[in-house]
Amino acid sequence: MKLITLLSLLALTASVRAETTLTMTGVHNCCKSCTNGIIKAAADLKDVTVTPEGKTVTIVSKKKGDAKKAAEAIIAAGYFGTIEGDEAASKSASKPAAAAKPEVKLTKATVSGVHLCCKKCEVAATDAVKAVAGVTKYDIVAKATSFTVEGEFAKADLTAALNAAGFAGDIK
Repeated sequence: MKLITLLSLLALTASVRAETTLTMTGVHNCCKSCTNGIIKAAADLKDVTVTPEGKTVTIVSKKKGDAKKAAEAIIAAGYFGTIEGDEAASKSASKPAAAAKPEVKLTKATVSGVHLCCKKCEVAATDAVKAVAGVTKYDIVAKATSFTVEGEFAKADLTAALNAAGFAGDIK
């Protein structure tokens, strides 16, 4: 009986101490300001460690849900990456696939929230935007909080191009 109790306590202790690790890959991180921005985005979460190394960000959390919250905070700060790890697979598997419907082309959009701390960020975002089919004009400037994109393009294509370059933002 003592052995069963001891084994139960050990199993419980191990599960309490278990950490959750998420990895974000493909994140835009060109300079020290980008690195600091990534870390700062999740700084309010207790017991979460964010480690940016190149285009990879590793998030380790003592609480199961906090790693996902940290990834969401990093995305809200204007960075984007493919998320892999303990929570990513279970959350994405539970979402039903959306029905594909033809998207209306935009002629002008304002993009806000993209991380643009320096000239390298500006160039990377510009390269992403100008690669979108139908885009004819854009006004991306370092340190700006928003920029406009004009032409005849799909919002999904603009989002995909920014995400592929490691950026996230709000397109309206």
